[in-house]
Amino acid sequence: MARTVWHSTVGKKTVMAVSGVIMLLYLVAHMIGNLKIYFGAGEFNHYAHWLRTVGEPFMHYEWTLWLIRIVLVVAVVAHATAAYQLSRRDIRARPSKYVHRKPRASYATRTMRWGGIILALFIVWHILDLTTGTVHPGGFQEGHPYQNVVDTFSTWYGNVVYIVAMLALGLHIRHGFWSAAQTLGVGSRARDRALKIIADALALLLTAGFIAVPVGVMTKVVS
Repeated sequence: MARTVWHSTVGKKTVMAVSGVIMLLYLVAHMIGNLKIYFGAGEFNHYAHWLRTVGEPFMHYEWTLWLIRIVLVVAVVAHATAAYQLSRRDIRARPSKYVHRKPRASYATRTMRWGGIILALFIVWHILDLTTGTVHPGGFQEGHPYQNVVDTFSTWYGNVVYIVAMLALGLHIRHGFWSAAQTLGVGSRARDRALKIIADALALLLTAGFIAVPVGVMTKVVS
């Protein structure tokens, strides 16, 4: 049954919607955690350490964090795979002849596709920068996330990459939230207006919240 559902268009859209909701909940929590940087190095570093000790002593050190990471990886892979396969299915289903040589995709469709690619590349860069320290500017300091964040956003390219990615994230959430609501049966003619307002508010809140971190470093409020 699971295989039948996965191979159906409705099944793939449902997988995209559910995985999108999981990632959205994570983003809200992640943004709130990021804003702790405005309370100083001690508060921010303590928060980063707390993430590794959540659930102790029942859970071993970092087990909860790794469980969250695994859930996120599964959600991202499922979301991206379903999106790609739906896109290919949509292309195959189109008529072979068009008045225009190249069919014109809607603004929302183009935004979702390119936004997804930008975000996928950003996730790789973000992990290599602030988790593994592989591409981190300066000297990566294990256990000192406050200083690592300041180092990253003290470079022009770190700010550009992050801000562009967060703008793409905002557009992705704006279109994706409403689409997920329709797929999961939450949307209706009476609720569409409210859902669009919520989508706009979420996109604006998350974009502003994430961008506030590099802005804080650039303006020396965080230093």
